[in-house]
Amino acid sequence: MFFSGRAATLKAMDATPVVRIGNASGFYGDRFAAMREMLSDGPLDVLTGDYLAELTMLILGRDRLGDQERGYARTFLRQLEECLGLAVERGVPIVSNAGGLNPAALAARLTELADRLGLRVRVARVEGDDLRTREFGGKGAVTANAYLGAQGIAACLRAGADIVVTGRVTDASLVAGPAAAHFGWSPDDHDALAGAITAGHIIECGAQATGGNYAFFTELQAEGRDLTRPGFPIAEISADGSSVITKHDGTGGAVTVGTVTAQLVYEVAGARYPNPDATVRLDTVRLIQEGPDRVRVSGVRGEAPPPDLKVGLTRMAGFRNDMALVLTGLDIEEKAALAERQIRTALHGREPRHLEFRLSRQGDPDAPTQEGASARLSIEARDSDPDAVGRAFSAAVVEAALASYPGFHATSPPKDARPDGAVFAAAEVPAGLVDHVAVLPDGTRVGIDPPAATRALAEVAEPPLPDALPSGPTRRAPLGLIAGARSGDKGSDANVGVWVRTDEEWRWLVHTLTTAEFQRLLPETAPLPVTRHVFANLRALNFVVAGLLGDGTGGGTRSDPQAKALGEWLRGRCMDIPEVLLP
Repeated sequence: MFFSGRAATLKAMDATPVVRIGNASGFYGDRFAAMREMLSDGPLDVLTGDYLAELTMLILGRDRLGDQERGYARTFLRQLEECLGLAVERGVPIVSNAGGLNPAALAARLTELADRLGLRVRVARVEGDDLRTREFGGKGAVTANAYLGAQGIAACLRAGADIVVTGRVTDASLVAGPAAAHFGWSPDDHDALAGAITAGHIIECGAQATGGNYAFFTELQAEGRDLTRPGFPIAEISADGSSVITKHDGTGGAVTVGTVTAQLVYEVAGARYPNPDATVRLDTVRLIQEGPDRVRVSGVRGEAPPPDLKVGLTRMAGFRNDMALVLTGLDIEEKAALAERQIRTALHGREPRHLEFRLSRQGDPDAPTQEGASARLSIEARDSDPDAVGRAFSAAVVEAALASYPGFHATSPPKDARPDGAVFAAAEVPAGLVDHVAVLPDGTRVGIDPPAATRALAEVAEPPLPDALPSGPTRRAPLGLIAGARSGDKGSDANVGVWVRTDEEWRWLVHTLTTAEFQRLLPETAPLPVTRHVFANLRALNFVVAGLLGDGTGGGTRSDPQAKALGEWLRGRCMDIPEVLLP
């Protein structure tokens, strides 16, 4: 492969009809052993690792504020202390965005590590995404990073890099870059690039493609699938951009049309899925179960990418604090009202800018356990002044302990104020204004030109719908008996992908789960703009809920700030479902 100590060369790799790209990380904090498992459990041509979520950029930004030599995912460096020798032995190059806000520092640490281990390793990096030096995002921005594409990664691999670390690239670029290097695609090979981007989107979140976080996990378990430790996914990509999603033989989890569909509809919007190298037409994707743990992805059409790059911005929004009180037995709402009135009175004249009381988990007073008979009152305070949400706030809660409702107790002791970060990603910048640079193993800096052809992003009209399912007897039942869902965040917006598995279920779902019905089922979304998108090939709908997450992952006030369980809430809601569709 690429490693300098191996006899194989990039040219020889280009001769193979398929490039086998695995992923060993879906976020900063994913299973530490996954890198070793992926290198040990079966053959690979390239190993990738995705460490950057929107919230991660804020975390790395805070790290860098304390030490300018930080700002990268230190877990990646620790993993390579264990696995670099194995990667060299197997001849598997590694591509990762673990460089975060400081790919140059991580590249230097990797070179030092290789020298210490006595290994000859060529390290390259991709940079230019950091726009903070241009004061992009205004005063107070902790991070400002353009989402770069795959061409810088491809340039590094073509120059013989054994390890490529990047700053902020799109998650799918970690896969599209090696595929483009392997097959020699040009920047205008939009269909092939779109196919690789699709494969990258499927495997970017690790075990979410192999049975992790899967709506129908009980069915997999009933089939004898072990979900205790799912294997990580692999994309076998062909020269035309089509792929097979799989995993190493003998590892846990499962790769099915369902698990792949769940990931395909995760954190996307409409039928056009933009990336810096190509816009994927998600409405063209076709999935076939080719064999056990092998799903073929084909038919993907690509278009020229949009002229602008997305920019992820984070800023410090002040300080926050929170406490939770437990309310047990009778008069739950009255107890919550008394506690709120007492705390607000104690804070009179010192009340934080944002003070929210949320009552949840209504208990049953006649429950056989104390926990079952209890509810929770969550109290959150936010302000630009740390004193306003520090000990004064905590004291106002604690001082009510012997003068409030019967059974008063908290779930944690008083805490000090902590930094409050808000994540948002609403900015764009023309691609030509971003200095996308590949720094090759010998230190040569190669500028990556923006795409020559671009196409402004536009909504795709809803396709013709199939005939509705004939009317018949219905039964009140949870939607999740027939429909899967997966949900997540994009800045301040939430998205919920919903899919079914048969044509009959699809004929019912696409006509019944309208935007209005979605908002009825999830009342929190009713006052917000909600957009529905139809993916007929996948028998899937995608709903984008604008503004549900407030200031975003780092600064939202919802108990589920990344909307991870929004889809499961939807699946638990009851509808009048045709009996012919129900188990």
